[in-house]
Amino acid sequence: MAWIGFAMVTTFMVLIMTKRLSAVVALILVPVAFGLFAGLGSEMGGMVMDGMRQVAPIAIMLVFAILLFSIMYDAGLFEPVVKVITRFAGHDPLRISLATALLGALTSLDGDGTSTVLIVVTAFLPVYLRIGMNPLIIALLILLTNTMINIIPWGGPTARVASALHLDVMDVFVGLIPAAALGLVYAAGMAWWLGIRERKRLGWQPGKNMLLMEAEVELPEVDRSHQRPKLVWVNLALMLSMATAMGTGLAPLPVVMVVTFALALVINYPRLAEQKRRIAAHAENAVTVATLIFAAGVFTGVLTGSGMVDAMSQAFVSIIPDSAGSQMALITAFASLPFTFFMSNDAYFFGIVPILAAAGAEYGVDPLHIARASMLGQPVHALSPLIAAIYVLSGLLKRDVGDLQKFALVPAIGASLVFILGACVTGAII
Repeated sequence: MAWIGFAMVTTFMVLIMTKRLSAVVALILVPVAFGLFAGLGSEMGGMVMDGMRQVAPIAIMLVFAILLFSIMYDAGLFEPVVKVITRFAGHDPLRISLATALLGALTSLDGDGTSTVLIVVTAFLPVYLRIGMNPLIIALLILLTNTMINIIPWGGPTARVASALHLDVMDVFVGLIPAAALGLVYAAGMAWWLGIRERKRLGWQPGKNMLLMEAEVELPEVDRSHQRPKLVWVNLALMLSMATAMGTGLAPLPVVMVVTFALALVINYPRLAEQKRRIAAHAENAVTVATLIFAAGVFTGVLTGSGMVDAMSQAFVSIIPDSAGSQMALITAFASLPFTFFMSNDAYFFGIVPILAAAGAEYGVDPLHIARASMLGQPVHALSPLIAAIYVLSGLLKRDVGDLQKFALVPAIGASLVFILGACVTGAII
């Protein structure tokens, strides 16, 4: 069963990394094919259903979280924040870089890196170009802030690892908050250093006019027809109430998200036709994520129910020195840097992490620690050529992906190391 399991994981990874199959199709068909080959027969149906039942709460939460934050973006909840931050930045390179990091962190709360890129670049690229700052700073600061905030329960990495290991997303998330806070301090420090460096390079002085000639910048148009500026405070109160309910455990997280979504929709778009249009506008993202999570339930259900993952972990444990077994979480943390750069999150979290978790369990390592450790390489993953956001970012900045990677890779590695240090110090992975 160990060899069948390794072959199944390898086949899955090869198929999605070579783009022969989509992640959703591979997550379903590969385990079914290998399950039939292993002679599981009718037993496989129960395994698949068990796997999907276990991930159902996560899928529900993600669908309504995506719709909720998309509606809040449509309604203009972030507009006042953007205006205040850009007004604070002025023409001072130091303030501009700090403001870029702040806006990157705030707009990352929706769990979607692409929307963060669009908001931050749209707000700041004209400012950078008009005073001569390096636009690659925008990319770096988005990367450093987004990957720390993206540990939120509806963020991609947290949802995937919780699905793969059948853990509670809040347990994974809460343990990493202090380490992520340290990562944000690192991001702020980088923003400060870059701002000071740009001040010197551009010869900034208080009161000096830093504006260059008007630059023609092609940016995506922002559709403001759906914004509800008069409801900003109502929307903010609703989101704060949601955060309070989540923090106090008033109700299960999927329930909180479903109810908040319904309230947000009826408050901002009371007409039925408007509600249908807003849901339809974001349905593709929601359905894509939901199908991915349920498909992951098929994969992990077969992998676990068949005994493959146990056999694979025993084979893996046999080659690990006993002295290193108790440090599986730390090994996972450092291994996450190269793994997540050269693999998609789907291949890594659904293919590799369950094996690491099962191997760690042989040495008494909590799977929750493995789950958290597996997320610590996300700053490096953000520069992977396998993700869409980096191409959106490079396209908007009109720079090659290679230029972006060259500029940001070392600081990204630094962010991951700070993340790991914070997780160790706070006991999140040890």
